[in-house]
Amino acid sequence: MEDLYRDNPHVPATLGPGKKHCYACASILDMRAELCPQCGVRQPLAPGSLPQHAMQTAGQHPVAHTTKNKVTAGVLALLLGWIGVHRFYLGHIGLGVLYLLFCWTFIPALIAFIEGIVFLTMSDQAFAARYPG
Repeated sequence: MEDLYRDNPHVPATLGPGKKHCYACASILDMRAELCPQCGVRQPLAPGSLPQHAMQTAGQHPVAHTTKNKVTAGVLALLLGWIGVHRFYLGHIGLGVLYLLFCWTFIPALIAFIEGIVFLTMSDQAFAARYPG
């Protein structure tokens, strides 16, 4: 009787727990299958079905989050960095005061120019990890 339902294309196949349909041929596969044994097509990762090693490492590396904007910090460093405005924006009050004290030497201007370029070329994740807030 089961063979009748399996061979009949008009009867939809139902999924059991831990099963999924093949992306290309609609065969029923195990949820963890990366390739369909029927057609050989690589399967997209189903939501909530991370591989075992990814589930173990997912909790170990939380995504960094910040309320600061790297573009804002970079533009402030390029335009007003010589007086330390970007450091005040990032919450580094001590460095901001240091930039203010030595702004007449133009050394903070040079450092701020380099920092502005670094901020603008830094990835969002690296910026958030370095300047949380």
